[in-house]
Amino acid sequence: MSKLSRKFQVPDELANLYDFANSIDVRHFTHHGVQHEQGDELEGPRQLVAWLAERGLSPTGAKITPAMLETALRLRTDIRAFLECDPAERRKNERVTGLLNTALRSFPLVAELRTGRGPTLRTSREDALAGLSVVVAELYDGSINGTLDRLKMCAAEECRRVFFDRSKPATRRWCMSTLCGNRTKTRTYRARHRDAG
Repeated sequence: MSKLSRKFQVPDELANLYDFANSIDVRHFTHHGVQHEQGDELEGPRQLVAWLAERGLSPTGAKITPAMLETALRLRTDIRAFLECDPAERRKNERVTGLLNTALRSFPLVAELRTGRGPTLRTSREDALAGLSVVVAELYDGSINGTLDRLKMCAAEECRRVFFDRSKPATRRWCMSTLCGNRTKTRTYRARHRDAG
C-alpha cells in the first residue's frame, strides 16, 4: 500500500491494484499556473523491480527482462482500459474484456486452502513477475465481492487517474470534484455561454 492509496482511503484489498493502475501519470493540466508533470513509475526493468519491492511483492535480487517489463505494461494498459469503462458496461465490452483476458493469462492463479484462513489465490508464476499476480488476485476478488465497481477512472480527459469511489451511491465521476469536477463544469459553463452569446 502506498501513501496515495492510504491518503485516498483505498481498501487494503484493492491497494496494489490501485497503485499499479496509477503507476503511470498521464495528467496534463495546469493548476495554479503550474503545469503538471507526467511520469511513469515503471519506465524500465529496474523501476519495476523497485515498485514490486516497495510493496513486498518481489524477492530480493529479482531480475526483470525487457520482455517481462512488456508483459507488465500490457497488463497495466489493459487494466486501465477496463477501469475506464463505466462499471455497468465493463463486462459487456468484448474488446476490452478480451484484451484484459489475454493479459491475465500471463498471471495464472491457483486456489488453495490454508488452515484458519479459508481459500486464497496464489500465483503459479515463480519468476520476478510473480508479485503482479497479487494485483490480478485483487482484480478477481474485487469483481466477486463488488468493490471493483468502485474503482473508476476520472472522467476528466486531462486527468485519467484511477480513484476509489467512496460515495454512498457510488456515482462519482471525478477523482476530486474540487479540481477535476470544477474544471469540467467551468469549461462546460463557459462553452454554453459562448455558444449562447
